Amino acid sequence: MPILPSVAVVILNWNGKAFLEKFLPSVCASTYGNLQLVLADNASTDDSVAFVRANYPAVSIIQNPRNDGFAGGYNDALQHVKADIYVLLNQDVAVEPGWIEPVVALMQSDPRIAACQPKMRAYHQPDEFEYAGAAGGWMDVLGYTFCRGRILYTTEKDNGQYDDVQDIFWATGAALFIRSACFHEVGGFDRDFFAHMEEVDLCWRLQRAGYHICYCPDSKVFHVGGGSLPQGNPRKLYLNFRNNLMMLWKNLHSEDRWIVLSQRFFLDILAGVKSLVAGKPRDMTAIYRAYRDYCRWRKRYVKKDQLPEMKLMKMRGVFHGIMIWRYYFLRRKKFSELI
Repeated sequence: MPILPSVAVVILNWNGKAFLEKFLPSVCASTYGNLQLVLADNASTDDSVAFVRANYPAVSIIQNPRNDGFAGGYNDALQHVKADIYVLLNQDVAVEPGWIEPVVALMQSDPRIAACQPKMRAYHQPDEFEYAGAAGGWMDVLGYTFCRGRILYTTEKDNGQYDDVQDIFWATGAALFIRSACFHEVGGFDRDFFAHMEEVDLCWRLQRAGYHICYCPDSKVFHVGGGSLPQGNPRKLYLNFRNNLMMLWKNLHSEDRWIVLSQRFFLDILAGVKSLVAGKPRDMTAIYRAYRDYCRWRKRYVKKDQLPEMKLMKMRGVFHGIMIWRYYFLRRKKFSELI
């Protein structure tokens, strides 16, 4: 019998006792045969670590000295985890017993697959795809991200329409399977992101390194979403705008960088005006702060990787059009209508 790759499910926690009480039992019921479970705690101030230590002694605990967000927290914790495959799992995700096996089998079928995600359904509407990952992440030519099964805030019901294995542009950080060697080869997450978009940036770098990102429909998980920052929170909006701009500057081919970012600047101004007209001045302020801090970041940015440049249009999981144009003006709100 072939030896199963070692898998470590690593749950990043920050003051998440309520989520751990609810969802950790399903994770502990996983049936994979070569598995370790790890809680990576980001300096929580509640008693979540004591709770896990008392009730789940088989779960290893890594305590980070401070809260450096999703990116820094995982980077620090994964220095202490030895496994062939990491599974980075949000604290607000419920899983089924056999959820790991199909993804590992898919990754083992092709050594070029560096990262993979399962089908992501909404915990509170289990027949619908969930915002954070749905059936795999895509990106358009201007850097706007969306998913098979979710475009902007419109999610689809899962009727089996995306039950095919497919290359995607990015895999959700809420349930990210990634080869540990590949994670460290490209430098892990970018700490400057803190939270949001860091998994998209990581997957972009993995593609630039020659790897594939895949979606595995035979595994499904159920995500609450918004456990740290709910949708509509100006802080989330700020991080999404700032980090998306940083990601584009870092990863776009040098010939495309100014063309794309100048178009984004115009469209983001429109987004800010739309927020103001809609009576959401805090959203407009968040967009302004995102651009301000992105410009400050760019002044001090030093290239961190030596990966080859790659034209975005030649990468997998890229829509060769402008998603927001088709969504708002052509009213195409399903992935099958968009592509």
